[in-house]
Amino acid sequence: MAGTIIVVGLGPGDESGIPLGTLRLLREADKIRLRTEKHPVVNWLRREGIAFQTFDHLYEAHDDFESVYGAIAESLLQEAGSGATLVYAVPGHPMVAERSVRMLLAKGPERGVKIDVRGGGSFLDTAFARLGIDPVEGFAMLDGTALEASRIDPRLHLIVGQVYDRMVASDVKLALMEVFPDEYPVTVASCLGMEGRERVRRMPLYALDREDRFDDWTLVYVPPSEDAGTLHRRFDTLTEVIAHLRGPEGCPWDRKQTHRSLRKYLLEEAYEFLEAVGEEDFEAMAEELGDVLLQVVLHAQIAREEGYFDIRDVIGRLTEKLIRRHPHVFGEDEASDAEDVKGKWEAIKERERAEKGLPKAESLLDGIPRFPALIRATELQKRAAKVGFDWESKEDVRVKLLEELEELFQADSPEKREEELGDLLFSAVALTRFFGADAEQALLEACRKFDRRFRFVEQRAAETGERLEAFSLEQLDKWWDEAKIRGL
Repeated sequence: MAGTIIVVGLGPGDESGIPLGTLRLLREADKIRLRTEKHPVVNWLRREGIAFQTFDHLYEAHDDFESVYGAIAESLLQEAGSGATLVYAVPGHPMVAERSVRMLLAKGPERGVKIDVRGGGSFLDTAFARLGIDPVEGFAMLDGTALEASRIDPRLHLIVGQVYDRMVASDVKLALMEVFPDEYPVTVASCLGMEGRERVRRMPLYALDREDRFDDWTLVYVPPSEDAGTLHRRFDTLTEVIAHLRGPEGCPWDRKQTHRSLRKYLLEEAYEFLEAVGEEDFEAMAEELGDVLLQVVLHAQIAREEGYFDIRDVIGRLTEKLIRRHPHVFGEDEASDAEDVKGKWEAIKERERAEKGLPKAESLLDGIPRFPALIRATELQKRAAKVGFDWESKEDVRVKLLEELEELFQADSPEKREEELGDLLFSAVALTRFFGADAEQALLEACRKFDRRFRFVEQRAAETGERLEAFSLEQLDKWWDEAKIRGL
């Protein structure tokens, strides 16, 4: 019959912080195992004649903490598996930052070993008192050895534990700097509650790892921020602002908007972002992406008010779709190249349509949105090309272009000329595909280039003091060529 592992905490300091029940248990137990002897209570145990064994040797035998804690848990389970009752004592509270205890709780039942967690004083109790933290205001504790910026909420009191050396402190600093300003005040505290050893020092975030001030009992405390620059970078702040704009005390213009009234703005903002990309203006790209995001969140807020969905539904569906359509990344499937990925993506889309009970597309051209003409022409051609309905080479497209150009000049009515112009443009779109380019972007870049060069011509004319209309086409062409030479 399997035995029992009784897990107790030794508290954050000396023996005065150990609960009476734990003291009695330690004095009466036959088999005591300590995770580590690096704790103030250990010397008291020795003076009291209480026998114990530690697992400190496992820290030297393994390269990472996860392996150490796994080995500790396995050793305890094997010993208890023979029917023994063990007392496993850990620093602080057994359920606070004690990975080995978590492993015991997960593996004990399947091994038939009872895990009896008795509790103990946590270093958090002392930290709250020493650092003046009221956890009801909002509190989070994170592991310094695996700190990620995505888990940091600047509105909460934050304690980062297990900052035991400068290397961990450096990683903690970099993660915090993604959220807080470099000068933000933080507190480094060590040996809290240990008489004669306690150290507490406040400093700017950028100086966190400047000195070697860390040991096994070091934590970093980050107070909650009220700085607008910090809070305004959070996604939930954005959604709160937009909800307020749509609220009773918000903006009349924002309150009156509907999905239909906002349609043109989403298209306009998307094109303004594309313009910034074309100009390689990264400041403008950041601003224009924000305007696109505004439209997304505004639509989601309207839908939330109407009871259809909210931004969390939007994010959730997108995340699920990305995972579902990338089985070669998140599953067991494989993809050899980008074309293979595209093929699998389309196959998964078709399967999803069937699972939703949607009718199978009657035509390859079904489902193409009413894009602007150049984009729609590209998509139509790409769909048809999937079944081989396409030119074989760019030379074939060139022949078709010349044919359409000739037909345009032979057209004898405005209606016929418009039709032939459409055919010519459609063939030009095909040529962009064969060159691996995008027709819409190519034309946008041509527009930007014309804009730059014509403005240069205007500038040259203005430098003479004459109106643009006063110059001959020959002179204007010379200035245009000068703009080309300058790379405009």
